Amino acid sequence: MDKPGNVLMVCLGNICRSPLAEGVFKNMSSDLNVKVDSAGTSNYHINFCPDKRSIKIAQMNGIDIRFQKARQLKIEDFTNFDYIFAMDRQNLIDIRQIINENKTNCKIQLLNDPFEIEDPYYGDDKDFELVYDQIYKGCKRVIDNWK
Repeated sequence: MDKPGNVLMVCLGNICRSPLAEGVFKNMSSDLNVKVDSAGTSNYHINFCPDKRSIKIAQMNGIDIRFQKARQLKIEDFTNFDYIFAMDRQNLIDIRQIINENKTNCKIQLLNDPFEIEDPYYGDDKDFELVYDQIYKGCKRVIDNWK
């Protein structure tokens, strides 16, 4: 991760962690001229807005993610992005299985490597606050490595 590039954030459903990570990374990298997006490994929530708790914690930190729409990871993402960051190990495994038969030059790893960012979906506001902090640390680590 030695130079800036286009970034894709990935979680399971693309309604909690990855849209939040997209918003945080866009906010932190606004001066870097990179494309930032998010996707899910599943198709559970295609075209849904982010979870209201992700929207709330983002807004509390000055970030607006209300208009994002969930989408599923697709093969073209492996050529359109330089970095794909998974929120947890299972999604990392799923991403690598999707790309298994295809060549890619993008770097695929955990956002907060070596730590996972647990899914807060079945939790409460405190879980979303913890997830925000973990995402912030992961995004900061990436951007600091680029500078």
